[in-house]
Amino acid sequence: MTSLLHPPVLPAANTSLSAAPIHRAINRDKLLSNGLKYLLLVLLLLALALPLVAVLGQALLDHSGHWAGLTPWRKLISSPNFLPMVLRSIGVASATALLVVPLAYLFAYGLQRTLVPLRGVWRAIALLPLLAPSLLPGIALIYLFGNQGLFKEWMNGSIYGFWGILLGEAFYTFPHALMILLSALSLADARLYDAAAAMGAGSWKTFRTVTLPATRYGIFGAFCVVFTLTITDFGVPKIVGGAFSVLAVEAYKAIVGQQQFDRGALIGLLLLLPALLSFALDGLLQRRQRAQMSSRAELLKPRRQWRRDSIYSLILLTISGALLVMIAVACLASLVKLWPYNLQLTLMHYDFDNMDGGGWLAYRNSLRLALGTSVIGTMVIFTGAWLMEKTRGQRWLDSSLRMLSFLPMAVPGLVLGLGFVFFFNHPDNPLNFLYGSMAILILCSIMHFYTTAHLTALTALKQIDPEFEAASASLKVPLWRTYLRITVPLCLPAVLEIFRYLFVSSMTTVSAVIFLYSPDTVLASVAVLNMDDAGDVGPAAAMSTLILLTSIAVSLLMHWGLGYWVRRAQAWRHSVTSD
Repeated sequence: MTSLLHPPVLPAANTSLSAAPIHRAINRDKLLSNGLKYLLLVLLLLALALPLVAVLGQALLDHSGHWAGLTPWRKLISSPNFLPMVLRSIGVASATALLVVPLAYLFAYGLQRTLVPLRGVWRAIALLPLLAPSLLPGIALIYLFGNQGLFKEWMNGSIYGFWGILLGEAFYTFPHALMILLSALSLADARLYDAAAAMGAGSWKTFRTVTLPATRYGIFGAFCVVFTLTITDFGVPKIVGGAFSVLAVEAYKAIVGQQQFDRGALIGLLLLLPALLSFALDGLLQRRQRAQMSSRAELLKPRRQWRRDSIYSLILLTISGALLVMIAVACLASLVKLWPYNLQLTLMHYDFDNMDGGGWLAYRNSLRLALGTSVIGTMVIFTGAWLMEKTRGQRWLDSSLRMLSFLPMAVPGLVLGLGFVFFFNHPDNPLNFLYGSMAILILCSIMHFYTTAHLTALTALKQIDPEFEAASASLKVPLWRTYLRITVPLCLPAVLEIFRYLFVSSMTTVSAVIFLYSPDTVLASVAVLNMDDAGDVGPAAAMSTLILLTSIAVSLLMHWGLGYWVRRAQAWRHSVTSD
């Protein structure tokens, strides 16, 4: 009777023996995660933090390594052309933002808040500039409004200067602003609009009191992005800037043409300031932003209004037509003998081996760079995001990794490239052998595009329930197996999007790698710049077209060609019906 009321208790030794394998598995997993985090920390310090410190050192120390004080700044500011150059840079960046953001807002509003036909087509056209190097709009503007352009009378030869930079940067930055504003306009509470209609508010008043306040943070973010991209880009000003010198081109000339590394570093620090300021203000406003969609919100669905939809269809058609004209002119000019006098079709401009700039080797190198950056970068960035989101370790280590992961967003490519020059090309650096190799180009590209890919990975990882890791730990499944068998398949669309983003960005980048290539590792985007400097505008247009077509082909392959693979890995998302 007593044995029934008090069943025997298992010995304590058996309990410890059964728990021991779980503790050992947890310790192995913790050791693995912490080890990988330390490796990632070392990588970010070597390829990001220390190059930026090298820029600071180059700007603040003299040739003997002693503190230079304010002497270099006084020398830079005392230059007669410096302050006008700063004002020109700020002026053209502000003008570009004031032009692009309203146009992008109208375009985003037409896509999200109206029922215009062919919305997918308009969106695809608007994002095409992302697949082209920033040099392409400059080349197209020369063919349209240059001295031998189709419409040279319209600009009266003034395309080389402020107006050329403005139009070229507008083409280059438009899709960046559009993506931010599409996100800002994608969600809205229909109850607010119903209340406004019930109170007799018209369309304009509803827009001013409901729509505009809800999207003001997106507008500010788009303005900051366009301003920063314009003031730090040297591709368009290098092609059509003429005598209208700006800071980015001056930094390039100081390093490449004049070998004035201290002057280039100082200008690089100046270019870093607008990006850091925009990043800080955007973070401050994001903390003040309130959620636009509550749990009781009703999703706003646009209703058919023929007059409004017709107006926005015309707006979308006009903006898309302007973007397509820029692309079509550059592509067409690469296929004719002599624009615009001899329009006979030919492939002579694609004979890159007989042109200055690097030949077909440059294109092959760009493919190597893009593949290396996308493969290695996807593995490093996604694994790093997974370690920060799904594992726990030392607080200082996690905080350091998060800070360094967001730092590239505030560092222009030109500044990062300068940092790589000063750090890796230093004779006392044991990593000096990397300078001029394909490895350093891949490393710089990964760091340059790190933050956007990291945020994409974090967004996907946050959607996965932590119970997957907890269940795997209780079943004594190794952490790496859970990562490969569960996490990666669940996040495969995001992984492929990171791959595509890194590939396309590496094919089109110029600023971050302009100082790092050697004759054996010259890139297609750099070859465009070199061919334009040599006066071979037709071959430059041909190489730009080739970069664009390659980016489009890879994007379509990632979207369509790998669709079956994604559907197979994501089969759990689809409901299964049984008879």
